[in-house]
Amino acid sequence: MQIHNSCGLCSVTLSDIQVVSGGDTILEHVNLQLHCGELTALIGKNGAGKTTLLKAILGERQYTGTIRYQDHHGDPIAKPKIGYVPQQMDFDRSAPVCVADFMAAARGKMPVWWKLKQKEKMEIHRILDEMNCAYLAERKLGALSGGELQRVLLALATNPVPDLLILDEPVSGVDMAGLDLFYKRVTQLRDRYHMAILLVSHDLSLIRRYADRVVLLDKTVAAQGDAEAVYQTPAFRSVFGYLEAEEAASCK
Repeated sequence: MQIHNSCGLCSVTLSDIQVVSGGDTILEHVNLQLHCGELTALIGKNGAGKTTLLKAILGERQYTGTIRYQDHHGDPIAKPKIGYVPQQMDFDRSAPVCVADFMAAARGKMPVWWKLKQKEKMEIHRILDEMNCAYLAERKLGALSGGELQRVLLALATNPVPDLLILDEPVSGVDMAGLDLFYKRVTQLRDRYHMAILLVSHDLSLIRRYADRVVLLDKTVAAQGDAEAVYQTPAFRSVFGYLEAEEAASCK
């Protein structure tokens, strides 16, 4: 497997991020920092503003405040590379499009109906092989399981290697074995490329196992730190309730 250089990012700093829509405050005074080589899990109940925060980072939602990207010398990165895996992808599952065709189109190389050249096929196989799923290249996109599709999307989001990888509940509906495999792949990417990863997830036990830092969002940052510390906070118990908090705290 080919080894790539690590990303050039050192940190992402979010300062006083606020999002207001129709008079409703969705996010207020969000301050946090993401570091290279760390997997940060963003947790919170529905409506806490998690997806809105991701969209602000992706430039898809207007906000006030600042988001700064810095390299290892403290210099700003004007155009950071951001990889993104959505919660779900809407597409016509009956369409006769194979994985290789989809990836070539997504990478901006050619239309999905265009016959791929051998060089492009080999490159796509290489990218998929990094996720141990090169065998999916010729399979129809609509025939993939939820876990297989997410591995394809993860392969696509990490080539080229991003400075920041954003994962928005990327394994929703995937079984426990698939969940564990996906988290292992993500932590391997973190270790191999030393990239910053921001993950939205409801899987509190897996977050405990794999995340370096946890940020509890409730329109603002209610708590942050390692999972052990965050799960013990009054804010966590207030957001998730006593029983769920006790269960999360006991899953080690």
